[in-house]
Amino acid sequence: MQRVHVSAIVLVGSILFSTAAFAQGVSNIQKPEKADGGVAARGSQFMRIFGPAQPPHGFVRFCEANPEECTPDHGQESRFDASAERLKELDDINRKINRDIQPATDLEVYGVNEYWTIPRTRGDCEDYALLKRQTLIKKGWPVSALLMTVVRDEKGEGHAVLTARTVQGDYILDNKIEDVRMWSKTPYQFVMRQSYLNPKVWVALDTRQGPLATALSGSDDRSKE
Repeated sequence: MQRVHVSAIVLVGSILFSTAAFAQGVSNIQKPEKADGGVAARGSQFMRIFGPAQPPHGFVRFCEANPEECTPDHGQESRFDASAERLKELDDINRKINRDIQPATDLEVYGVNEYWTIPRTRGDCEDYALLKRQTLIKKGWPVSALLMTVVRDEKGEGHAVLTARTVQGDYILDNKIEDVRMWSKTPYQFVMRQSYLNPKVWVALDTRQGPLATALSGSDDRSKE
């Protein structure tokens, strides 16, 4: 199995460095369940951040090799107000890329343990997420709304997904799950993600990560659950 590694490869004190049927529509995107007071069952439809985190070293190398994929869209930092058509677009893209890209580890494809890239025919979890991000940006989604995210999955293993940050909530595009879900309706423990202010910066989503995220490693196994 391919492992996602989040390791200390940036200088301490520095945030910048020099992550059913096809296309069924908006109904497939799960809405947050409301508790008393209108709060989502897991706390909120919006993720909370807990300070800076060190980005995965595979992501750092990806940005060094593909600087055009890691450039902020200045002036677009507010949450994206997604229409029904835009939410359907998330579902369409998630399903299409999950169908088109075949699961394979970095070791199988590139001969190394961790290599983040835009896949052509095969890839692992972060590759799926990077391709979804690139595809949605080309369709007009702002960079600030599409954030690479690292989680611990239902087995406690490292896994990468894409977060769509919208006015309607934080939605997850996942190669292990066909439907797009509100983050609070996934089985995952959220660890860290890109900052919406700058795609090169990562922020902690877990208080146990401290101000700088500690190492996380786990496996990627694209299942058809």
